[in-house]
Formats: sequence, C-alpha cells, structure tokens
Amino acid sequence: MSAVELRDITKTFDTSSGRTTVVDRISLSLPEGSMTVLVGPSGCGKSTTLRIVAGLESADSGTVHIGGRDVTAATPSERDVAMVFQNYALYPHLSVERNIGFPLRNAGVPRDAAAQRVRQAAERVGITALLDRKPRQLSGGQQQRVAIARALVRTPALFLFDEPLSNLDAKLRVELRSEIRRLQQESGITALYVTHDQEEAMTIADQLVVLRAGRIAQTGTPAELYRRPANTFVAGFIGSPSTNLIPGAVRDGVFEAGPLRTRVAGAPGGDVTLGVRPEDLTVTPDKSGNGTLELVELLGPRYVLIVRVGEHRLTAVAEAAAVAGWPAAPVPGDTVAVDVRAEHAHVFETASGDRLG
Repeated sequence: MSAVELRDITKTFDTSSGRTTVVDRISLSLPEGSMTVLVGPSGCGKSTTLRIVAGLESADSGTVHIGGRDVTAATPSERDVAMVFQNYALYPHLSVERNIGFPLRNAGVPRDAAAQRVRQAAERVGITALLDRKPRQLSGGQQQRVAIARALVRTPALFLFDEPLSNLDAKLRVELRSEIRRLQQESGITALYVTHDQEEAMTIADQLVVLRAGRIAQTGTPAELYRRPANTFVAGFIGSPSTNLIPGAVRDGVFEAGPLRTRVAGAPGGDVTLGVRPEDLTVTPDKSGNGTLELVELLGPRYVLIVRVGEHRLTAVAEAAAVAGWPAAPVPGDTVAVDVRAEHAHVFETASGDRLG
C-alpha cells in the first residue's frame, strides 16, 4: 500500500531568463511505513518537491495524495504532516517543553495528556533533562533533537525532513541520522527525507530517488542503485569515491581506452563509457605497467589511489592490508599496473549516458 502518491507533478518559477521548470512531471509512490529519500545536487528540485507534499508550495499541475486522500488543494494544517527543517525553526522565547508541545496546544489536546506526550517524545530523543531550557542554551544537535521531538509528538500521517542535518558537524550528523532512522522505524510512520549527501541517503533509505534537473533519474533500493545504475549520472552520483566513467570503444569484446584494456562480456561494439567503482579497479606495482600514481591517501583500513592511465585520471580503493604486501609503500610517481574487475563493470551508451544491457 502506498501512503503517499505524487502524480505527474510539475512546478515552474519566474526567473530573469523566463519560466524555469524545477519539478518536471514527477510521479512517485511512498510505500506505507517506509523511508523514501530524495537525493541529488543543488537545484535538482528535491526541496521543492518536499514543499509541494507539505502544502507550502502549490504545483502547476499534477496531484498529491496522502493516505488515499487527494490533498492537492488542502492547506498544510489539513494534510496531517510533521516537518523537520534544516534551521530547526524553534521558538526562541519558549522552553524546550513548550516548543515540543506547541502542536498539541494548537490542536486543543488537554494539558495533562499533552504533558505526558511531550515527556514521552523527549525521552525518545534523549532530551528529558533539557525541557526547561531555551533554544539559545542548546547546541545545534540538541536543537535538532527538539525539532524531531516536536514532529514525533504529533504522530502524523507523514514525516517530512528537509536536509535536517546540514548544519551539524560530521560526527553529529552520523549520530543523528542513525537516530532519525531508528525513530522512524519504531514509529512506523512513512517519511520523505531530502538530502544532497548521497552517503546519508544510502544509509537511511528504504527507497532512494535520485533527481536530476527536476526529473527522476532512477528509483530503487540503495543496493539496486549502487549495483545497477541506470545511467552515468546515477553511477557518478551514488558511491564515494565516485564511479570512474571512462569513455572508450569496444572491439571484438574488448574495451579499450588508451593503455587500459579489459574484456567486457556482452558489450556491443563501438563507442561506450565504462563505469568502474573504485573498489573494482585493481592497482599493483609494476615497472612496465600502464599507469602512474598521482596521489596516495591512507584512510586507516584502506588507501585511495589516484592513478593516471593515458588521458584518464582514475580513482582506486585498495585495502591497506593488501598494499602492505607491496615491495614498498606506494608513493606518487610509481609506475603501476591498472586493471578492471570486468564482471562488476557497467557499460553505458556514450551519447545518452543510458545503461546498456
């Protein structure tokens, strides 16, 4: 069952150069109880799509359905959604307790029942000891926990998260994204989450939607998008470090791009682009090899190696334990042999960027 349905949503804005389409005929289903994440570069339409679902923006065409009900013309308060913003959106003059309970007071919930629900929400996000403080007395992470508790206290039909972790440091982002995921799973409430951080998206999504220039580039589970990207855009956007996209040609089943050659089973002849994840590019020391190391980064258990192969600058990931077996530690300028684990490579049409096979 789908908790939310977007049907052929389009949104345009007036700009100095005329009308600009920021959401272009998007249709999307959010399964009941799932976490759907919209991800993509700045300006791709993800936040606008979220705001249309919330009722903060109106679509030029198309419809929005929540819980089987057409809410396209409904106000935000009529949609039974709770939203967590990037900037927390807390009332500075109210205590944490009153910030969390604000939606309940607006809904006319009796005081004793509201107080109990506020305390329960605060306990779930670990801020019970902060209920008497004002927002200015809290860290960024604590303020965002208050905002999440305020969303939880309502038990809405839908959670909406608009880049809620963007203002936090890296360590706190990792901590809070895990908590958001846990809270969403425990509550069973459907959620739509917007982020530009593909690692964050991969970590928390049941359904991942990659947007590009207002359109859906691909939808699926994180594993599906990682293992079988539909086009070069998704292949390059999902995964860190990014996929190597190598233009070349296939002749007699062999892909060639300068000194890089690898047999690719089933690939059509002619010009193609080979997509190779960094972990599927092998680098070994070889004085007569086809590549030269340009940069060596040790990241604890693994190395990131930037290698020049002909005209191409490629990124490889190697386990530190494997590199420890080399005759000498890798340094820029070393000549190496670069090869592809062809069974894991992706073949794309160069002109369109679409996957082949």
